Amino acid sequence: RITPWLRRLITRLIAVVPAVLVIGILGEGKTTELLIASQVCLSMQLGFAVWPLMRFTSERAKMGEFVNPLWIKILGWTAAGVIILLNIKLLLDTFLPAAVLKTLYGALGFPAPE
Repeated sequence: RITPWLRRLITRLIAVVPAVLVIGILGEGKTTELLIASQVCLSMQLGFAVWPLMRFTSERAKMGEFVNPLWIKILGWTAAGVIILLNIKLLLDTFLPAAVLKTLYGALGFPAPE
């Protein structure tokens, strides 16, 4: 067993030390870019959290009387779909060359990104 105060200290150090190191290496001017990058990583994970949550809470066998009502199912699945589609768009916009994106968007009937 480890004492609670030592566990809290270790946990906080595990969270803070990498952040301090990265800011120290990249400089204070890059903190905004680091924050944006961390939020992009979190947004990519959100779909993987919402999808099973909606599946689990929509099953009457598991949830019984606490199963999601229809309006929650509609809103939840719509939100999950939008999140996943926007994440796919973000990945495409980030990693595909501009010429490929222009062709892809044109084929789908969307305006090409500038």
